[in-house]
Amino acid sequence: MTQPPQPPNEPPNSDEPQGQSPDQPQGPSSAQPPAGPPAGSPAGAPAAPPAGGFGAPQDPPPGGFGEPTPPPADPFTKQPPPAAPPTPPAGGYGTPQPGYPTPPAPQPNGYGYPQAAQPGYGYPQGAPGQPGGYPGQPGYPAQQGQPGYPGGQPGYGYPTQPMYGAPQPGPGGDGNGGKKFSTQMQIIVAAAVAVVLIIGAAVVYSVTKDDGDKGNQASTSSGSTGGEGKGSEGKGGEGGLAGGTEKAPGNTNSQVAFQVLQPEVTQVTSVKGSWLTDKAYVKSGASEVVGYDRDKGTKLWSVPVAGEVCGASRHMTQDHRTAILFKEGKPTAEKKYPACNQVGVVDLSAGKLLWSKSVTSATGGDRPVQFDEVTISGTTVAAGGTSGGAAFKLEDGAELWKPKVDGNRCYDTGYAGGEALAVVRKCGSYDSPQLSVQMLNPATGAPLSSFDMPAGVDYASVVSTKPLVVAANVGDTAGDGSGISDFFSIDAATGKLIVRISADAEKYAARCRTTDVESCQGLAVGNNRLYLPTEDHDGTGEYGKTNEIVAFDLATGKLLGGRADAGDRYSLTPLRMDGTSVIAYKRPPYDKGGQIVSIDGETFKQTLLMENPADETVRRAETSFSIDHSEVLYGEGRFYLAKQLISERRDSQADEKLYLSLAFRTG
Repeated sequence: MTQPPQPPNEPPNSDEPQGQSPDQPQGPSSAQPPAGPPAGSPAGAPAAPPAGGFGAPQDPPPGGFGEPTPPPADPFTKQPPPAAPPTPPAGGYGTPQPGYPTPPAPQPNGYGYPQAAQPGYGYPQGAPGQPGGYPGQPGYPAQQGQPGYPGGQPGYGYPTQPMYGAPQPGPGGDGNGGKKFSTQMQIIVAAAVAVVLIIGAAVVYSVTKDDGDKGNQASTSSGSTGGEGKGSEGKGGEGGLAGGTEKAPGNTNSQVAFQVLQPEVTQVTSVKGSWLTDKAYVKSGASEVVGYDRDKGTKLWSVPVAGEVCGASRHMTQDHRTAILFKEGKPTAEKKYPACNQVGVVDLSAGKLLWSKSVTSATGGDRPVQFDEVTISGTTVAAGGTSGGAAFKLEDGAELWKPKVDGNRCYDTGYAGGEALAVVRKCGSYDSPQLSVQMLNPATGAPLSSFDMPAGVDYASVVSTKPLVVAANVGDTAGDGSGISDFFSIDAATGKLIVRISADAEKYAARCRTTDVESCQGLAVGNNRLYLPTEDHDGTGEYGKTNEIVAFDLATGKLLGGRADAGDRYSLTPLRMDGTSVIAYKRPPYDKGGQIVSIDGETFKQTLLMENPADETVRRAETSFSIDHSEVLYGEGRFYLAKQLISERRDSQADEKLYLSLAFRTG
């Protein structure tokens, strides 16, 4: 479970490295997908591939990499070539080379300090390549490397690494420089895996049927917001594929629909929030929320706010209303970091800010409460943070309740919404806190049940409110920054523990930010099951990594016998539930486009919904969005990648086109 460490001296409400956005390409140049002019650009502006080979170091030509390139013309835009394109150096590192060339020099890290490339955090640093079992069984190795890259690559998403859109040579997970095991070692591993699989299947295999409405209860986005795209209640069970509503198109090959240019900023700026309605793709920009035509990228409307959008609910109502947080103003010389103390509701269909307000703390005083996160449950908006919280009526912003403050130094750290409302409440001292997870009456804030987290838990994250599933790093045993060592399946009605599921951080790849209660990503809950991706490990091919999605029974805690295989050189990440199915993204190898698949929640059968272009400029643009730090949405044949933080343009990016969002569509 990989997650970069928190940067030092970060501004308030920032959970990403400063100096450059972790979503930006780490190579020498950024990509421009061939899909016509970006949203907001002048009519007729060319959008052609960059000059030079994919991944090849080069100086940007005049006008940036948005200029047309030499023959052949781009397969989508058909732009004519310039007279004299720059020549890339021989043997670019965008494709595997005999003998594996020396990696490019490491780029400055996100904090502004040069640093050599590190091995993927969360991976053991002992002798690699030891035989292990099936993911989830004892002895399963956590290998280094990025799927689909010769010789492996350090873990994706780490801010000091080169962009994983191009293969980087380095130590392979098998101890042979990225090559396969020897024949003798393959036989040993195959025998060990076969034994473990047979024993494991006999012991833990069971299939739980859909229990009433549980297949429709919870879904999570790989990004921070907007996971369902159809409202917080979700849909499922009627039509579609394997109990879901998403249907495979006649032609699953996608094309770039549009790009949204990144706004110019002078410091690290939050742009949290993206949602998908029946008509619009909605994305937060710099101090605004903007609705775009979901196919063409044409701007439909814009809602300006006083300062940057510092928080956003991942849920929206069925009539497309959602909640956001924004700062009280823009940065000034006197106040570089304005407070995140404004909460509001946006109508995503009409493009209107319905209301906004701030509140004072329940302990008194006239200083507005600073919020860290916001969510929606039913007709209640709940915003929370370490300095206080409050709940409001969704319709008009009328204050409903504030969390109680008692003599034991208790406070609400944050809320999780959706089909129910939960809170993580912290009491006691900083050095010895006691956390509890409570189900609340959304209208009054009264606790309906309470579960005390075990000792040694400093932070807890709510994965799902119905069924109630909580993630925590007990005793800091995860050791990789993922925020997860265990999951807790809890009876929401009584507050009693159903089962505790141990999730070894060296085997499983989901993550939760400790600063936000409702921030978990890379996992899904449905069918009374918890779906988790395994860490990347060696595949069966000559080089490259792969992984699987497996499931735990939330009633027994057992690892079920089925799994969904990513396939050689791909890596699966769950995005959300679709009825009883799991919608997942396949991160691509260096020479392929990404895929969206629907996975049957019981049989694990995969249905391809979308495959992105293998054209190198499109691949480069797609992989410039790190899945660990991006908002990822899919719905009705449309796929969107978006940044959550952006930063000031560096000198080396002076002529580059930087993108806030990238959209694909089939048909």
